[in-house]
Amino acid sequence: MTRTFDIPIGPLHVALEEPMYFKVSVDGETITGLELFAGHVHRGIEYLTSKRNIYQNLVLLEHVCSLCSNSHPETFAMAIEAIAGITVPPRAHYLRMVTDEIKRIASNMFNVAILAHLIGFDSMFMHVMQAREIMQDTKETIFGNRMDIAAHIIGGVRYDLTAESTAFLLGQLDRLEPILREEIIPVYAKNRTILSRTRGIGVITREECVDYGLAGPTARGSGVAYDVRSAAPYAAYGAIDFQLESMPDGDVWSRAMVRLHEAVASIGILRECVRRMTPGPVSAGPLPHIPAGEAIARTEAPRGELLYYVKMVGTDVPDRVRCRVPSYMNWEALTVMMRGARISDIPLIVNSIDPCVSCTER
Repeated sequence: MTRTFDIPIGPLHVALEEPMYFKVSVDGETITGLELFAGHVHRGIEYLTSKRNIYQNLVLLEHVCSLCSNSHPETFAMAIEAIAGITVPPRAHYLRMVTDEIKRIASNMFNVAILAHLIGFDSMFMHVMQAREIMQDTKETIFGNRMDIAAHIIGGVRYDLTAESTAFLLGQLDRLEPILREEIIPVYAKNRTILSRTRGIGVITREECVDYGLAGPTARGSGVAYDVRSAAPYAAYGAIDFQLESMPDGDVWSRAMVRLHEAVASIGILRECVRRMTPGPVSAGPLPHIPAGEAIARTEAPRGELLYYVKMVGTDVPDRVRCRVPSYMNWEALTVMMRGARISDIPLIVNSIDPCVSCTER
């Protein structure tokens, strides 16, 4: 009797509550092939940007994705600023970095919490999610919302940090850092249950990462030490020294550890932003006429490099907006990561690339 057959995975639930669909070829319990099928949540957002002005698009693009919702309007705004020659004030640059790093911490902790849930370590899942609430409360207090924080405008930001909110932010960081360093990271680094389900699982080599053009923690988990914040600094990242996290083994565990260490590094960046921030305007003021032109901007979203192309034709309505999200490249590499894995490893491997279906299919 044959041991080789095809099984459908999804589209309702693979690792996250988003519609991903795979056709997996298996020999017994071992995966021998994988076909990916996309398009379940296509919303036509890029088309809709050409039907709205640049101000309306800031709101629209924040709804491409929830966990990296901050990065989409920021990158779009940077492209418009490049076309119009708008100079963002120094304080606004640091405030943009504050939003970036708060969202990065919350996003990375969510992914690592889901990892614990998928292996049945639900007490750890709840512990990480409880610690993540420190950042969620921070977002709600500073920005007024827990997910879509609406921080960006063209030419700067729409919020500011007062002495009171700055003290609150620093206090939240002081609460979170020891939990990460002393309670969460040691468990993921040493716990037998986590190690047995994640070490040597979903391996992709550094060379394969380069071939597939992978980005973010997925690539850095295989030793590709590339981060837009240091490779092509934007905002005020060029003025701040921070640790670029990477690990060599390229498995599920390495990608999780990179995210945890990046969360700690983000705490250091936030403290440095507060220390370096000087008084001043938070936006460039009234916008000039946006001339015809085109520009590309890129940022380091929580999942990796986010790139926006914007073409303007002399009105306030873009002629074309195109974005390339990191999940697009990372998703295709699942065909490599799942080769030789077991059926039970599929949710763990999928979660390890932190896929955003909404971003990818937008």
